[in-house]
Amino acid sequence: MWLHPEIRALHQIPAYWKDRTPDKVAVRAGHADVTYAELEARVAGLAAALTGRAGADVRRPVGFLGKNVPEVWEVWFGAGRAGLPFVPLNWRSPVAELADVVRDAAPGVVFVDADHADTMQAVAAIVEDDIEVVPFTSVADSGPGLAPWASSRAGGEVTPARGHDVALLAYTSGTTGSPKGAMVLNEAFSLSILSDELEPTISWSPDDVLLMVMPNFHLAGTWVSLPALYHGATVAMVPAFEPAAVLAAVERWRPTVACLVPTAIQFLVGSDAASSTDFSSLRTLIYAGSPMPTSVIDRALEVLGCELRQFYGTTETYIISILRPDDHATTDEQRLPVKASAGKPVPLVEIKVVDLDGAEVGVGVTGQVLVRSPMVMAGYLGKPSETANVMNDGWYATGDLGYLDEGGYLFLVDRLKDMVVTGGENVYSVEVERALQRSDKVAMVAVVGSPDEKWGEVVTAYVVPSPSATEADPAELAEELKEHTRSLIAAYKVPKVIHVVDGLPMTSSGKVRKVELRQQAVREGMTSQ
Repeated sequence: MWLHPEIRALHQIPAYWKDRTPDKVAVRAGHADVTYAELEARVAGLAAALTGRAGADVRRPVGFLGKNVPEVWEVWFGAGRAGLPFVPLNWRSPVAELADVVRDAAPGVVFVDADHADTMQAVAAIVEDDIEVVPFTSVADSGPGLAPWASSRAGGEVTPARGHDVALLAYTSGTTGSPKGAMVLNEAFSLSILSDELEPTISWSPDDVLLMVMPNFHLAGTWVSLPALYHGATVAMVPAFEPAAVLAAVERWRPTVACLVPTAIQFLVGSDAASSTDFSSLRTLIYAGSPMPTSVIDRALEVLGCELRQFYGTTETYIISILRPDDHATTDEQRLPVKASAGKPVPLVEIKVVDLDGAEVGVGVTGQVLVRSPMVMAGYLGKPSETANVMNDGWYATGDLGYLDEGGYLFLVDRLKDMVVTGGENVYSVEVERALQRSDKVAMVAVVGSPDEKWGEVVTAYVVPSPSATEADPAELAEELKEHTRSLIAAYKVPKVIHVVDGLPMTSSGKVRKVELRQQAVREGMTSQ
């Protein structure tokens, strides 16, 4: 893998560093510090046990259900050592949703932490397939981890995964439709490391400590954390995002790099405890999921005192573009607009913007964003028609609407399916959301279209008020926010309806579940008739 050519697949990472820095801590979480030598021994033992399972179809994926614990890495590397895909499952999903994913992925064995064992047993009971469910208590919680299961199985002959084999089966966030498993090859991970090496603003050292906060079933969790292990550094794991736990981890483990979503950063820098937390070890904060409002960027720079790097990507593509640290820190008024962008393509990635007919559009013209790179998935598991719908001549159709400016910066406007068509006019929900977010009385907002007999759809906003506005009368606040947006955007884009709510439905990756809001808007529209 480029910098270390001996590492030709993910599962070789622990062995490589075991031979060079065996006593270096690879992964730490809770009560556990796992060295590279220990990680390699556990990976080797697990791989042998996976291939030696009596009567098992060893070509089936290996699943993991649980929060961020060291065993995530043991299962991923162990599965690869056994030549099997790794499928991390969403522990926030209800049983029915998990069952759909498990039915699609068809794992032969699923390792599940103690907190989610009952959920996985319920899933296995309703899925018509033979799945071995292996509950464990993590070493992070002073438990034995996966050792009892691995040692109780006869070892088999290991056939490690190769470059063209599937390393990861990553399921989309599932806000709409049936689950789709994106097949990511080992060579895609190898080339993502090369992309990092070619990007001048990214650097790694064995002395780095990456704080893994994002969930392991999300690319901002496991895949973004992977380069730390490739470079012989340390991954410190927080089970799940919670501001107090993250701040405590910063003080305890002194991370140099961390990755969060914008909503988490907003919670973090808005915490009273943040002002008394020592962030001096932090060199880089990576964020993903969406651009951040300029006010939050400025607040994060002030509170954290580190560089910011945004990346835009999808489950199917990994990282597409980055907004670099100097873009975040700029005070040049002519360059300030780029803070609202998704940055420029990372090395090895091409971007183009096309119209509905697939023709490339010019600078500043909004269309669908297409991506071509060696990191793009090999396709959706068992879904050739769905794969063909999004892949054409090596280009992946993201479903995102955006445009490129004169400097090559990508500005995301909306999801194709989130665009509101009202009275024959196209309204991009993100534009309306940004206008509303410029009010200091708005903490969070989501805009959707709701059916209307006269206009086809009307622009409908769901607003979570900021602390300064929580006592305001909802109807009065809604009218005030309409006036606020009317001064910033065209009248037809101003929300016809604003609902003041306590919270928004969120996906596990920190995105708003707009499909639920659309359904809610329909119900509320029917009630009001």
